[in-house]
Amino acid sequence: MKKTVLYEKHLSLKAKIAPFGGYEMPVQYEGIIKEHNAARTGTVIFDTCHMGEFKISGDSAVSDLERILSCDVADIKTDACRYGFLCNGNGGVIDDQILYRISESEFMMVVNASTEEGDFEWIKSQISENTKVENISAQTAKIDLQGPLSPKIAALILQDSITELKFYNFAYNYYKDTRVLVSRTGYTGEMGFEIYSPAETASLLWDDCISKGAVPAGIGARDTLRLEIGFPLYGHELSIDRNAIQSGFNRAISQKKVFIGSSAVFAPSADNQILVGITLDGRRSAREGDMVLNKSGQEAGIITSASFSPTLGYAIALGYVNKEYSQPETLLKIISGKNEFSGKVSRLPFYKNATARSDIKLMIGMS
Repeated sequence: MKKTVLYEKHLSLKAKIAPFGGYEMPVQYEGIIKEHNAARTGTVIFDTCHMGEFKISGDSAVSDLERILSCDVADIKTDACRYGFLCNGNGGVIDDQILYRISESEFMMVVNASTEEGDFEWIKSQISENTKVENISAQTAKIDLQGPLSPKIAALILQDSITELKFYNFAYNYYKDTRVLVSRTGYTGEMGFEIYSPAETASLLWDDCISKGAVPAGIGARDTLRLEIGFPLYGHELSIDRNAIQSGFNRAISQKKVFIGSSAVFAPSADNQILVGITLDGRRSAREGDMVLNKSGQEAGIITSASFSPTLGYAIALGYVNKEYSQPETLLKIISGKNEFSGKVSRLPFYKNATARSDIKLMIGMS
C-alpha cells in the first residue's frame, strides 16, 4: 500500500487507518459524525494527496481531450474547471475527472487514486503525437479545506485575496513563498478550496490549517458528506460496467460532439437503469449490493452506496433502479440480509442547504 506525504501526520493524530484507492488513508480521527458535522458548520481539512494529476499540453491537446472526454473542452475558459467522464468504447466509465484549463493549450486533469495508472496509460494510447501527457502525481500534494468557515482560514494562510474566486474556477496564489493552485470544486457540497502544492510543502500547510481551526477529517466523513449531496464515487456508482448515461450526470456528457463511447452512451436502450437517491424509513442503513424491489416485491435494482445521514437524521442511499421506478416518491423496498427496509425515490441532493456556490465575500463577512 502506498502512503501520502501526510501519513505520519495522521499517525500522530491517532487516526484510524485503512486501505483506500491503493493508499493507507485516515478513515477517521475523533469520529465520522463529529468530522461530518464540522464540515457542515465549520471547516475540515482532508488529505487528498492520493489523487492523481496529469499535465496535458500541446497544439492538439484540445482536440484530443474533446475525443477522450465526455464533457465539452474547447469552451472551457482559462482558469476554469469542468467535470466529465473518461469512457471506453462501450460507454462504460473508465474514470471521472476534473479538467483544469491552465492556458489555451495546457490542462491539468485530476483523477482518482485507484485508477491513476490505468487512466494515464489509456490517455497516452489515445492522444496524437503533438500532445504531451505527463503524470505529475508524485510531486503534487493536494489538501482540501471544506466548510462554511473555510474562506476565513484560506484568507489567513494565502498571500493573495480569494474573494473573487468563483465556483468551478481556480487561481494561482502563494502559501508563504510557495506558488500553489487554489480551486473551488467542493466534493462535500460546502464552500471549500482544493490547494495543490509541491509535495514538500504539504506538511507545513496541513499544520498551519489545523492551527487556524480546521478539523482533520477522514474518508469516512468524506463519504457521508458526498452521499448527502448525491455525488457518485468511482467503484460504487461509476465503473466500466456502467454506461455513463445511467449516472444521471447529463451535464458531464456533451450532446454536441462525438467522443469515445458516445454512440453507446446515446444508444436508445442505454438508460434502462438510472441512478437515484433513496430515503429510508428510520436511521438504520442499507448496504452496498443490497437488492432493491418495487412495492410488489419484484426486483428493481441495486444499492451502490448507503449510510445514516448525520445532517438529516435518517438513512439515505444511492442505487440503480429500472427506469420505470426512477421517479421521485416511487415506493421501494430494500432487502439487506434478513432485514427489509421501506424507502422511496428522492430528488437529489438529499441535503439542500449546502454552501458550495455561495459568494466568498458573504462567507467572510464582507458586504
